[in-house]
Amino acid sequence: MRQRRGVPLGTVHHPVFARFYATCCGPAADARAGVARLRRELLTGATGRVIEVGAGTGLNFAHYPGTVSEVVAIEPEPTLRQVARAAAARAEVPVDLVPGVAEALPVKSEAFDTAVASLVLCSVRETRRTLAELRRVLRPGGELRFFEHGRAAGRGLAAVQWSLDHTVWPLLMGGCHTGRDPLGEIRAAGFEVVRVRRLKVPERGPTLPTSPAVLGLARRPAD
Repeated sequence: MRQRRGVPLGTVHHPVFARFYATCCGPAADARAGVARLRRELLTGATGRVIEVGAGTGLNFAHYPGTVSEVVAIEPEPTLRQVARAAAARAEVPVDLVPGVAEALPVKSEAFDTAVASLVLCSVRETRRTLAELRRVLRPGGELRFFEHGRAAGRGLAAVQWSLDHTVWPLLMGGCHTGRDPLGEIRAAGFEVVRVRRLKVPERGPTLPTSPAVLGLARRPAD
């Protein structure tokens, strides 16, 4: 994998985007867009040891229930990870922030009861490798909880997504791609999808390239 000069292996460096995201996409904006409510829905019922990939600024941390014993939060971007430390300190469950990339998780196999992928599969370099890693670190029967935006069902918006993804969007938005198929990739990685619902984010207002989304739960099959 090619790396920028001066950027260590195993890190992601988007300083301009990271500062923008940390400033403009905090808890208040999350609540106004209805995303905080979706994060609570995503994490309700999560149990045991949890690994969260692409934790960003830690917006999920406040929504973990007391049934979670520990969260290992992987975040490769240094600026976002630094902001997330404050959110980790306020969380009601123990949160350990760890540098690393989703394609090579620095943890043991079958060590977690739950994995969380929340608005992250759009921006990883290799979606299939990321999901293979999540399957590796989950115990047999463990849960993958996912909340991801992705490919639109309608041709018009899907064409807009394709154009953005092949031009300016990933450059401006920290590697994000609007038209990936997270649900299809989760199934292709060997997870059993237990429940899923499709939604529009935000629920009201104009439809954006990032509006089509899926929220659900899948399991690593019991071997």
